[in-house]
Amino acid sequence: MTTTEPRAQEPSFGVLTDAALERSRRRLGIPHPQHQRPHNYEVTRDTSRHFANGYGDDNPLFCDPEYAAGTRWGRLIAPPTFHYTMGEDLAPKPDPETKALLKGDPFAGLGSYQAVMEYEWWNPLALGDRCQVLEAQVGVEEKKSSFGGRTAHVTRDYLYTNGEGQLHAVRRGTWINAERHTSRKRAKEQLKQEPYTPEQLAEIEAAYAAEERRGSEPRYWEDVRVGDVIQPRVKGPLTTTDVVVWHVGWGMQLTPDGAFGIAARTRRKVPGLYPANPLGVPDTVQRLHWEPHRAQELGLPTSYDYGAMRETWLVHALTDWMGDDGWLWKLRCEHRKFNYVGDTTWVRGEVVGKREVDGRHEVHLEVRCENQRGEITTPGSATVLLPTRREPRLQLPEPPAPTLDGMVRHELERYQVTDAG
Repeated sequence: MTTTEPRAQEPSFGVLTDAALERSRRRLGIPHPQHQRPHNYEVTRDTSRHFANGYGDDNPLFCDPEYAAGTRWGRLIAPPTFHYTMGEDLAPKPDPETKALLKGDPFAGLGSYQAVMEYEWWNPLALGDRCQVLEAQVGVEEKKSSFGGRTAHVTRDYLYTNGEGQLHAVRRGTWINAERHTSRKRAKEQLKQEPYTPEQLAEIEAAYAAEERRGSEPRYWEDVRVGDVIQPRVKGPLTTTDVVVWHVGWGMQLTPDGAFGIAARTRRKVPGLYPANPLGVPDTVQRLHWEPHRAQELGLPTSYDYGAMRETWLVHALTDWMGDDGWLWKLRCEHRKFNYVGDTTWVRGEVVGKREVDGRHEVHLEVRCENQRGEITTPGSATVLLPTRREPRLQLPEPPAPTLDGMVRHELERYQVTDAG
């Protein structure tokens, strides 16, 4: 969740208005310029390794160029969600009218929660690649919340190209923008965290010790059965240190990288991103992910993770299961509960279907993140492509449209069809 400090003199601040919805709808399909540099400009052995290690993965396909040179890829490739750290802006320079339309957030003052994230991957990001991104809003829908307040569900696409100019992936994110009174009601969640027993910690340690990676041994489509369970991955108990190490590989994302004088320059431009801490010192809004006091100021019991972390944990379990020769094509997940510092997440999944379509050999899985209280915080689904004994080198999937403009049109149509259905 992100927020800025309330402006009490504006009666509509924190209230979802028809004008805000209309302004948001006018942005549909318009490329949105990126306002900060990517964390990484290039895939290197270090940038890929730091990202992978930040979520607990030391897969040599992502970390060791010598190992990766002997795989079907011929060189190191980055983990699937590594594109979070990249993306040189492909948006054209907006004219004055477009610039005015894109200025600011129509839903400023509302609580903003990441609800759904979907991915499709078509080509890898490989060692030496640069990466470009085009962002465009493709959907906005008004809904009533369970607490009776108005919410706006906004879907934004991030379309990525790889170092060869090929479409690499699309990341579709849906954020729920909720009225302030709705956010406060939602935030009344009670959290009771019990100290871990030696037995519980031993179970977690045993799960870490038992982790296996398919690696260079192909997992063939013929050998997969509906009902097969992937080996669980444990992530936790989540500590502030885990969040810090995640940021080393992921970057800051919301507020630009940099400290002290660099941060001060950003703060002068966008003071709302740096609300004061209890000492009166301005600090990033992101600190609610590692500073319990800030989370509690916003009505939450303590600090919590990022949705991108859980998405990447799901990816970790899937890439370990499918092996070097497989391809993670699609992932969809919903973030339904907070995952707090101190919680332990178990990443689980099972095969629910398989089929051959247009020469692709697909495996469909249901996946989920589940905490130590037995609550499913992030349910999801995935499609993995696997080689066959007859065709040991699978063909990568094609994007729905061959160009960025075509993909934006496809995504707008897709959203409208989904919304109408």
